Amino acid sequence: MWTRPAPLAATAVALRSNQLDLVASINEMCDRIDAAEPCVQALLPEPPRRARLLAEAQTLRTRWPDPAARPPLYGILLGVKDMFRVAGFPTRAGSQLPPELFAGPEAACVSRLRAAGALVLGKTVSAEFAYFEPGPTRNPHNLDHTPGGSSSGSAAAVAAGFSPLALGTQTIGSVLRPAAFCGIVGFKPTFGRISTAGLIPCAPSFDHVGFFTQDMPGAALVASLLCEGWRPDQAETPTTFPVLGVPEGPYLAQASSEALVLFEEQLTLLEASGYRVRRVPALADIEAINRRHLQLVFAEMAQVHADWFAHYGTLYRPRTTAAIRDGQAVTPAEQHTARAGQARLRADLLALMAQHDIDLWVCPAAPGPAPEGIAATGSPLM
Repeated sequence: MWTRPAPLAATAVALRSNQLDLVASINEMCDRIDAAEPCVQALLPEPPRRARLLAEAQTLRTRWPDPAARPPLYGILLGVKDMFRVAGFPTRAGSQLPPELFAGPEAACVSRLRAAGALVLGKTVSAEFAYFEPGPTRNPHNLDHTPGGSSSGSAAAVAAGFSPLALGTQTIGSVLRPAAFCGIVGFKPTFGRISTAGLIPCAPSFDHVGFFTQDMPGAALVASLLCEGWRPDQAETPTTFPVLGVPEGPYLAQASSEALVLFEEQLTLLEASGYRVRRVPALADIEAINRRHLQLVFAEMAQVHADWFAHYGTLYRPRTTAAIRDGQAVTPAEQHTARAGQARLRADLLALMAQHDIDLWVCPAAPGPAPEGIAATGSPLM
């Protein structure tokens, strides 16, 4: 097991106040990476990583000598999924295509975190184009198992204690599933709450920016920095606990018995804490929903990759190639039907929430435990 505690909120406080020396922290983290990375393989190689980080740390200390004036993420190491452009780093999107194809301004979310004091640890391994062709990353809890994907490197890096924070993306479960498999916090906010500027797209109308931490206070801190309109200080204090809706029926039936046992245990704990749980039949046509989802994702992938695939098709790996080919076969009429189904699904869920006075839907983050082997990233069905 290669996991190690690295709570973001506590580390940030310690670095800002000099309780934790920045240079010592970087050296300790780099020592940790030197020892564990050959097994975990969460990061893209960067031989001068330690020297670069120490130089950036000195710049940070010079810029903010007064602890009281330091920004919230002062000195926090940040892993960045290789789907984001980062100044000073090549971007390959987990592929074999020339990095020059993906050149451009740094991703807005990366720039925002850097402005808050974060230091980029490096690029983390991504499945090819954030789809299902995995990289070499292994689960720090058990190296024989997948960390999930497509944000495999980011989740594994946080779980292994390489960095307290890492950016990921989600198009088909690519934040929540690896977070569940690696035993950490994964947060994927509502579509559009975090800017996708500077992100190499997979399927633009489904792509979400998300992130990983080991702790909920740390996740709340990062959300306050990245999410548009995140104003917890202006939120009303609730007078009652939220009502949680459980979508009973074929959707939950996609989960394994192990996942459902743990899910029920968590519901029991929530009810004991004062939350109300309402079980409501929902998503009866989940198989059709899943088909429409993939149809739209594939169609958008085909559009995104039209030029790249035409020129570099032989460099694409089999699963990505198959998805793009399937997307090329989706007709405009089929896309229109699938979009209509998407809108209908939202309306149906909102109607159920209103009918049963539900505030939030809850469900397992993954259909089951991390599968053995690293040739696949696990099912995204939940």
